[in-house]
Amino acid sequence: MGLTVLDAGVIIAILDPSDAHRDAAAHAVAAARQRGDLLVLPASAYAECLVSPYRRGPEAVAVVDAFVDALPARIEPASRAIASTAAELRARHAGRLRLPDALVVATAVTLRADLVITTDAGWPELRLTVEVLALAP
Repeated sequence: MGLTVLDAGVIIAILDPSDAHRDAAAHAVAAARQRGDLLVLPASAYAECLVSPYRRGPEAVAVVDAFVDALPARIEPASRAIASTAAELRARHAGRLRLPDALVVATAVTLRADLVITTDAGWPELRLTVEVLALAP
C-alpha cells in the first residue's frame, strides 16, 4: 500500500470517452487501487479538472465530483510547503515545468508519494517515480 498522486490529465482522460489517454488512465488508476494505494489529487489539479465542466454546467461539475469521491481520491490543499517546493522546482527546471505541473510534483514530493501518474510526457527528469501514460494506438 502506497500513495499515488494523480495529475489532472488522468482524471480528465478517464471522464472523456474521446481522450486518447482514457484506457491507459483507467488501467493505471485501477492498478493503484488494486495495490491499495491512497489516491491524492492536488487542489491545483482538481481545479484544472473542473474548468471545462464549469463551462458546460453544474451537472458536468457534479460528474467530476462524484467520480473523485467514488475513487476515492483525497483533495490535497496547496500548503506553504507545497508552494515553496513548486517554486523551487520551477526555478530548477526553468521553462520545462509549468506551474500547474510543478504544484502536482511538489505535492508528491511533500507527501513523499510512491508514484505520480500523468499524461504529460514533457516533464523533465525528476527525483520521484512518475508513470507517464502512453497514447492509445
